[in-house]
Amino acid sequence: MRRTGLTLLALATLGGCVGPDFVSPAAPSGEAYTATPLPPATAETSGVGGAAQRFQSGGDIPAQWWTLFHSEPLNALITEAISANPNLQAAQAALKAAHEAADAQRGGFWPSLSGGVDATRAKDSGSVSSNSTSPSPIYNLYTAQLSVSYSPDVWGGNWRQVESLDAQAEAQRFQLEATHLTLTANVVGNAVAEAGLRAQIAALRQVVVIETELLEILKRQLALGQIAEADVIAQEAALAQAEQQLPPLEKQLAQSRDALAALLGRLPAQQPAATFELASLTLPTELPVSLPARLVAQRPDVRQAEANLHAASAQIGVALANRLPLINLTANIGSTAANIGGSQGLFTPGLGFWNLAGGLTQPLFDGFTLMHKERAAQAMAQQADAQYRATVIGAFQNVADALTALVADANALKAAVASEKAAAQSLAITRRQLELGSVAYSALLTAQQAEQQALVALAQAQTNRFADTAALFQALGGGWWNRGE
Repeated sequence: MRRTGLTLLALATLGGCVGPDFVSPAAPSGEAYTATPLPPATAETSGVGGAAQRFQSGGDIPAQWWTLFHSEPLNALITEAISANPNLQAAQAALKAAHEAADAQRGGFWPSLSGGVDATRAKDSGSVSSNSTSPSPIYNLYTAQLSVSYSPDVWGGNWRQVESLDAQAEAQRFQLEATHLTLTANVVGNAVAEAGLRAQIAALRQVVVIETELLEILKRQLALGQIAEADVIAQEAALAQAEQQLPPLEKQLAQSRDALAALLGRLPAQQPAATFELASLTLPTELPVSLPARLVAQRPDVRQAEANLHAASAQIGVALANRLPLINLTANIGSTAANIGGSQGLFTPGLGFWNLAGGLTQPLFDGFTLMHKERAAQAMAQQADAQYRATVIGAFQNVADALTALVADANALKAAVASEKAAAQSLAITRRQLELGSVAYSALLTAQQAEQQALVALAQAQTNRFADTAALFQALGGGWWNRGE
């Protein structure tokens, strides 16, 4: 037994962790997100939220980036969403479960100890002798024992399994961060969408008022015989078309409010009292832009993909260890007696027993099952590596798209302001000319359509700047590393 124990101990000390040791992928090289250099700041437009936004290369993202919009109602809603959103709570529970699974696997590093007590009452056949010291064929038998079993982690298979589970817990941690970031970005996005829809609705209602006033003017001119009835009918159609555009926007506004309530963990009938207008939001003018080399460390989805790659790499070691010899050590100690107490009781000296055993099992043939499992683990690691690279590419694309969108948004707003100003002046002039009878109604109709389109485009251009600013903060990772949790 001593020689057997020494042999098994020697095998345990000679073993090691099989499989590849994980190394984090290198950060992508490069100093820019876009193919063409971006300007240091966006275009500036006087009035209507047209301030220039400056890009701060190498700047850091604040943990509560949404406070840069300077809206207390928005801050309050995000605080509520973080505490009440069920998706975030589910991610928190999943993280706890992942940590518990990893800790449970660590139990394999320790011997397993169990205790048991068995009680038997039996009657022997008269043709055989009793198993007890009593001459009666009916007897009791009590057994108490402790059992110890241990499988040394000779090849590091358990270490690799723990390593894989720890990596899965790390992946779940960044899934939680991604859920947190998505939640806060969605609250901001819905608030901005609501403000933009309200601006478009207000613009269209203004158009409806103008169209209604013009219809009254045309009716008076028809009564005086200055215009044909066809012009009045055409204006009625133009008014109806303007009114027709309101219900779809009102539907979108209602759905946006429902989505906001859901993000807060509420039912649609429990919508928040706070409402949002573009004028109640402040456009951040200083935009920190992390260096490209830092992005892979900041994006939760990239960090999650890296952890998934780590877990898959460790599973190769698990599959390799399963193909190598398995050592089992067991020991039992106990006592057997016909009585629990007394002179011949269960714990009387001389009635005890013990045994020690050691075994080594080597898979010889299993229909190539373990070989294919190892190959499957290698393929899974290749898949995780490809998914990691795809996630990195997507992260850089998100940032590049947000940066170029902000530059384009500022230019679009500048053009929209100029267009709306020109359309309003044109409509005012054409309206006076129509009242004097110096222009045809078709000129007025053209001016009305231009004004309507300009007002809606202006509201959309303002909304896009806020939405794409939030998208940039989300694309850069959201500043979770600055929360200090």
